[in-house]
Amino acid sequence: MNGEPLRVLSGALHYFRMVPGQWRDRLLKLRAMGLNTVETYVAWNLHEPRPGEFRFDGGLDLAAFVRLAQELGLHVIVRPGPYICAEWEFGGLPAWLLADPAMEVRCCYPPYLDAVRRFYTALLPQLLSLQVQHGGPILAMQVENEYGSYGSDRQYVEWVRALMVELGVETLLFTSDGATDHMLTHGTLPDVFKTANFGSRANSEFAKLRDYQPGGPLMCMEFWNGWFDHWGEPHHTRDAADAAQALDEILASGASVNVYMFHGGTNFGFMNGANTDLDTRAYQPTVNSYDYDAPLNEAGEPAAKFHAFRNVIAKYVDLPPLDLPPPAAKLARTTPRFTGVVALADALPVLSAPRHDIVPRAMESLGQDYGFILYRTTVNHPPGRVTLSVERVHDRALVFVNGVEVGVLARDGDGKLEIEVPAGPVTLELLVENMGRVNYGPDLQDRKGLLGWVRLGINKLYHWTMFPLPLADLSGLRFADPGAADAAGPAFHRAVFTVDAPGDSFLALPGWTKGVAWVNGFNLGRYWEKGPQTALYVPAPLLRHGENELIVFELHGARGVAVLEG
Repeated sequence: MNGEPLRVLSGALHYFRMVPGQWRDRLLKLRAMGLNTVETYVAWNLHEPRPGEFRFDGGLDLAAFVRLAQELGLHVIVRPGPYICAEWEFGGLPAWLLADPAMEVRCCYPPYLDAVRRFYTALLPQLLSLQVQHGGPILAMQVENEYGSYGSDRQYVEWVRALMVELGVETLLFTSDGATDHMLTHGTLPDVFKTANFGSRANSEFAKLRDYQPGGPLMCMEFWNGWFDHWGEPHHTRDAADAAQALDEILASGASVNVYMFHGGTNFGFMNGANTDLDTRAYQPTVNSYDYDAPLNEAGEPAAKFHAFRNVIAKYVDLPPLDLPPPAAKLARTTPRFTGVVALADALPVLSAPRHDIVPRAMESLGQDYGFILYRTTVNHPPGRVTLSVERVHDRALVFVNGVEVGVLARDGDGKLEIEVPAGPVTLELLVENMGRVNYGPDLQDRKGLLGWVRLGINKLYHWTMFPLPLADLSGLRFADPGAADAAGPAFHRAVFTVDAPGDSFLALPGWTKGVAWVNGFNLGRYWEKGPQTALYVPAPLLRHGENELIVFELHGARGVAVLEG
């Protein structure tokens, strides 16, 4: 850098996993740990919610985030994708890509390339003046992301690189992959700087990287110091001393590093991704918390790893005395009072415009990206016990007969449910939840809803009405007194609470079963009694002095309490 050696000591911090009012606090803490660089992915699906419609304002003002980092004396690494993995919905790819039934992502399929070009043409010009070549903080940008873990289209990876150069990127380009032969074979380009991703055994990992890049600097682009959680699995943690020892091994080798994550943040709303087990194809949706057991926890507070990592970094860099921003204010314990309820069945007219078709259609083919979709048909079938079966459900369906829940069909089940059919005509409904598109692995093109036929016994069912429920705007809901309203099934519950002094808090929902929660219209994410996540993070900037609103969409009719506490 300016003729002098520079060891990049970076931390991953995703602008889109925080509210913008917290950017400065998190960046100051990153610098205080001894890091000189911040790394961020770019979430395409947030920036282009519909084809050709772009958002770079508010919390999506990436250029403002980069400028703030520069103001605080930090360098920046940008990983624009187009695919980012990141345990993020569809790996950051926009769901509308899947409306094309022939879509093939991350390869030279022309409609996909056209979409990438359109996005990069909107995104990259905002960053060009912020490159180091023009006095900005951006040291490097990534070409694709861990491509060696997915495909083999070298022509595609080269196309992404060429597009970036064509659009004006001058700064260092790099690839990042796991340090294995097949990943480094398929994910790298001959004339592009190569980095490796790993969580331990730095010497052996760098030795494998040297097989593919004999000269030049070494860098671990993702030092995995923690891990993420799936619903129904234990919470992941990594001992701080063990992670610090692995970081020490990286730095002792003379390499640069990017701590992934320095601060994980939150997958707010419906933005969590999912995995599929490569052997069993079991579906594993990620929770909303992206705490990652990182040096800063989900609420941005320094954890044990923060101090352990700072002590390691101090062995290699002269650090000033620790200087942290003041601790964030915490919300006093608050118990919102539920004042209204409206059943989903009654709310449908204000939440959805029905669509009709002969057969059930996937969410994407109806122009819907996230949330739920209700499928309804009327059947005349001999009364009695019969097997309801679906070809594929992505991801979880509540089944109703004449408005009464009779069971659940899950993606990992056999697609069959024994139900009792009364004398007809009978209204059969399936409320399907999109629990997050796969973000890693061979099942990336993960369409949602009912995919294929639905049968009663051997008979296929036709003539469906479909209600897309993205739940992006709940302002039209009209709530009734909770004591008088019948909300045994899926329903929206409204509560109010007063805040004297806004502060960070977590929302716990004991007694509820599964659903989604909003505070002042902001989608906090999903809750589910199966855990491991037991509370949803509520950043202070979401609250306002005075009256605030909480809406809970409960799927199974449970009615619990709500507790907000910092």
